Amino acid sequence: MENKILRFIIVIFLIIPFANSFAAGGIAKSISSDDAQVFIISPIDNATVTNPITVIFGISNMQLSPAGIKKTFSGHHHLLIDVENLPDFLQPIPSNKNHMHFGSGQKRTQISLGKGKHTLQLLLGDHLHIPHDNPVISKKITIIVE
Repeated sequence: MENKILRFIIVIFLIIPFANSFAAGGIAKSISSDDAQVFIISPIDNATVTNPITVIFGISNMQLSPAGIKKTFSGHHHLLIDVENLPDFLQPIPSNKNHMHFGSGQKRTQISLGKGKHTLQLLLGDHLHIPHDNPVISKKITIIVE
């Protein structure tokens, strides 16, 4: 009995440090390079814009790769529009009007937004649309639509 308890304790101490490295269903999360970055090239922070708005994505120290293709140090863009709280990093990024997926590896898009203040932010997702073990997130920018 003591051996079973000891083995159980050892297993728990071996698993706990890696618990956040697994997404839902026990799938190992993809890793990002330590210096990976995503950023919005255009529009710039606090810009006043009109529809349609061209949004240009930037990435460094990672490769763009389409959804469904598992490749080390790669992923694809997700544009977060007016999102206050980042999605759960252990789940696939939602797909809705506030979480746009660019699973073909796109580097730009055109969007139309209502008049007023909006926020834009990028989040890199892996081949399964799950943020990397070390999430790659851009600075949130604000734009004003006239």
